[in-house]
Amino acid sequence: MFDYSLAHWIGFLSAAILLNLSPGPDIAFILGHTVRSGIRSGFAALFGIWSGACLHVLMAAAGLSAILAASAVAFSTIKWVGAAYLIWLGIQALRSKGEGAWIKEAGKTLPWSRIYRQGILVSLLNPKVAIFFLAFLPQFIVEGAGPVWAQLLLHGSLIIVVAAFIEPPLILLGGRLTEALRRNRSVGLWLDRGLGALLVALGVRLATSAR
Repeated sequence: MFDYSLAHWIGFLSAAILLNLSPGPDIAFILGHTVRSGIRSGFAALFGIWSGACLHVLMAAAGLSAILAASAVAFSTIKWVGAAYLIWLGIQALRSKGEGAWIKEAGKTLPWSRIYRQGILVSLLNPKVAIFFLAFLPQFIVEGAGPVWAQLLLHGSLIIVVAAFIEPPLILLGGRLTEALRRNRSVGLWLDRGLGALLVALGVRLATSAR
């Protein structure tokens, strides 16, 4: 059970590290909350993204992602909903007046629970993540190393474990660099504008992307 060679682990871990270092909506969402609202909000976003990734892994292990890969209608539906959600978040940021209006309510920072739920949606509503797990994980299935679903679950979970070593330091670094800047309203305004433009661009890219 789970008897793999050293070459297998080197190949898999190298790919997992490159995957977690590559920029995308997930990293943008996490760092955006970190820059605008601080380290704790960044970690709330991080745990939301990880929870969404866990659900993707479970769906891949259960074979549900195959439905998404095979159905053009299902893929397009999730793609457009995900793109609309990213663009909506971006518009909220662009409409801010420098006080983080898109992540504040009645003068208070958006609750971490809501940031967490937003992170889950950002991850789940990106169909390319589901397709990626379906295409990537099976490449590391080894005959005789255990049930296919168990191997998929193991490797998918390890991708998230690798992320635990890469993404938290990015949050801590981002929080330290922007702690002083966030006290300045004019800087906060440009941070919101920059993040809003980034999220809108990511939403448009997702909407116009092919399968």
